[in-house]
Amino acid sequence: MSLFTQLVYQPFLNILVFFYWLIDIVTAGNADMGVAVILLTILIRILMLPLSLSGMRSEAERRKIEKEVKALVEQYRGEPVMIEEEKKKLMRRNSRIVFSEMFGLFIQVMIALMLWRIFATGLSGDDTHLIYNFMPEVDQPFNLVFRNKYDLTHSSLFLNMIQSILIFVLESLSMYLSPYQVSRSQVVRMQLVLPFVSFLIFMGLPAGKKLFIITTLCFSIILVSVRAIRKRFNEYKEKKVKQNTREGQTIVVETK
Repeated sequence: MSLFTQLVYQPFLNILVFFYWLIDIVTAGNADMGVAVILLTILIRILMLPLSLSGMRSEAERRKIEKEVKALVEQYRGEPVMIEEEKKKLMRRNSRIVFSEMFGLFIQVMIALMLWRIFATGLSGDDTHLIYNFMPEVDQPFNLVFRNKYDLTHSSLFLNMIQSILIFVLESLSMYLSPYQVSRSQVVRMQLVLPFVSFLIFMGLPAGKKLFIITTLCFSIILVSVRAIRKRFNEYKEKKVKQNTREGQTIVVETK
């Protein structure tokens, strides 16, 4: 058994089966693998939350690096060797950001591979030999029809449309709440082209994978909204503090 299977795939497969068993208990025999996939997705996003928050905090640093790279290209125009040397120095000075980006990418690749195998062989029951001995017994085959309507092994036009709409909502929120200036080309690319292209690319994906993507998008929308509300609340508090300070100073002056 490979390290990937033993350390990544097998634990999450067992968590998925556990969620399926739990749903079966709660619903008195009406287990739904689609709901189990949603619960697994939420768990994965919660586990990745520190990484997501770290990535958001690093946005300003990444943009600063981009500006410095552009400045280097302008400064050493026509000197490709110097440009590469200065870029390497810049990356070494910002090694923490680079390492964080690489680590985040590694984690995402591992999760992508794990999910690919779950949807390819795990849901169909081909990997039942990887279920731990201490796990409760689950009736098989698994119920792969989400809400008695969407076969997780086949594509769904409706879920594909929901996915594209959520991509549009997330990108719109992200750009509206971004502290950085958004260009017209970014608006067209992220709000119009990306949802449409995603609709075409993911059209053939089985509904199980779409459920994962939809749940991930919903989680991201909630996360962005909460951060925006928190930011607006902090700005309001700072504004009130400054206003109260000015009023206090005015009262002192009038008293004198």
